[in-house]
Amino acid sequence: MSGGEAKIKYLDGDFDVVMPGAFVRCAITGKQIALEDLRYWSVDRQEPYVDADASMQAELAQR
Repeated sequence: MSGGEAKIKYLDGDFDVVMPGAFVRCAITGKQIALEDLRYWSVDRQEPYVDADASMQAELAQR
């Protein structure tokens, strides 16, 4: 596995790795998220979040 940034397709309850890598970047904070720690993402916006707070911030920003 590459040590760089992965490209991911976010699905309902799962994700597919499109381009291998070790991490993705939170769409809100810019922090690196190791793929094994990735728990929060938006299927509609196709973006990952470091935690529930960042996920909520993204949701509120859409309104």
